[in-house]
Amino acid sequence: MADDDLATLGAPAEPRTASGAPAAPGPQRPPAPVPERDPAPAPASGRGLTGRWLPGIVMAGLVLAALNLRPAITSLGALLEEVRDGLGMSGTVAGLLTSVPPLCFAVFGVTAPRLARRWGPGAVICTGMAAIAVGVAVRPYAGGTAGFLAASALALAGIAVGNVLMPVVIKSWFPDRVGPMTGLYSMALALGTSLAAALTVPMTGALGGSWRTGLAVWAVLGAVAVLPWLAVVRRRPAASGPAGSGQAGPAASGPAAGGAARSAEAPARPIRPIRIASSPTAWALAVFFGLQATAAYVVMGWMPQIFRDAGVPAGTAGVLLAVTMGMGIPLSFLLPRVASRMRHQGPLVVLLGVCGLSGYAGLWLAPAAGAWAWVLLLGISNCSFPLALTMIGMRSTSSAGVVKLSAFAQSVGYLISIPGPLLVGTLYGRSGGWGLPIALMAGLMVPQIVVGVLAGRDRRIEDEA
Repeated sequence: MADDDLATLGAPAEPRTASGAPAAPGPQRPPAPVPERDPAPAPASGRGLTGRWLPGIVMAGLVLAALNLRPAITSLGALLEEVRDGLGMSGTVAGLLTSVPPLCFAVFGVTAPRLARRWGPGAVICTGMAAIAVGVAVRPYAGGTAGFLAASALALAGIAVGNVLMPVVIKSWFPDRVGPMTGLYSMALALGTSLAAALTVPMTGALGGSWRTGLAVWAVLGAVAVLPWLAVVRRRPAASGPAGSGQAGPAASGPAAGGAARSAEAPARPIRPIRIASSPTAWALAVFFGLQATAAYVVMGWMPQIFRDAGVPAGTAGVLLAVTMGMGIPLSFLLPRVASRMRHQGPLVVLLGVCGLSGYAGLWLAPAAGAWAWVLLLGISNCSFPLALTMIGMRSTSSAGVVKLSAFAQSVGYLISIPGPLLVGTLYGRSGGWGLPIALMAGLMVPQIVVGVLAGRDRRIEDEA
């Protein structure tokens, strides 16, 4: 299938008279053959029963996939010191680990649209979940730093395609519920992030104290996430949504609408090619995504150290980070619902940006005295991530457009975010304090607000192509 031929395939309508009765075919123009439609699911058939429950299976798969998109990262952060000691990892390599996830997300995420066109988003997500499970299970036992990094890259590749294709699944299967379903997905993602950060160390102790077991146990969650996607792929081998990867709409939101996707002989309605790199909205979304990702990775990687340097006990510093991550659980569910009801999401961008600026100001002025207030403010600010995902789903009229926009915004965005954690660490090491790093993060919040307001305008990339 060509790069932009992802529109829904449709069959020609049967001619009818004004009274609604079928019209007789003209002598010089025989009726075009009507492709066979997907019959309604039969309750007595196992396949039909699967079709009836397919939207619910997709929803379960969405939640389980989201739960797996961060534990491979946050579980490693919780045991990084033990991993370094066990593998003899140098400080430089350990520092680079903070930039490996966004690098892999950018490199592998850009391949997701091509894979989805070839195999279908459902099959790619299913394979991605399997890659996460295998990579997380293998890396503690890979035998050295190189093997550990290679297995981590496998898991991160699975995460990358999931990052890109989750908004596509939402747009395809739930076109009239983009906001609520994005909220559910974002909430599950935040929950997986928080659980891995909070439970990895206690589970490691309960399982015998080996860091290898503590990391590998998260592979079980990845294996469970494969199961619902196997059911989706078995039902629709070439599609992730009810009408494949084409135009999403209410008429294509049910499980019985897959006949059009399989009608390869039916004429396709021509669509204008989407040149994503020429869209100002796509670039604004990409830069907004990159700046919010920079802030998120800096917070995840360095916030505990900021508090510890201010005299906060190590255990309390870990709890403060968990609170910041936990703020995303309820807010990631509510924020997309609010955003989807707004024509312009700029006010939400400004609100989140002001919370971020206030949190950084607090960390600079009185990190220990107002620690709980600052983590709450930064936790609110970090909800720019689900807002960005919601805007990706709203800035295109078709699933084909969402595929391109999601891949472009996330790949470019993660590339933008790579230097951030490294630069913060360099400034901290050379200055001996947190004044310059915090000033840098506060300064980056200003362009994040500006490009977020631009990305939040009520526009579609198809109109800009």
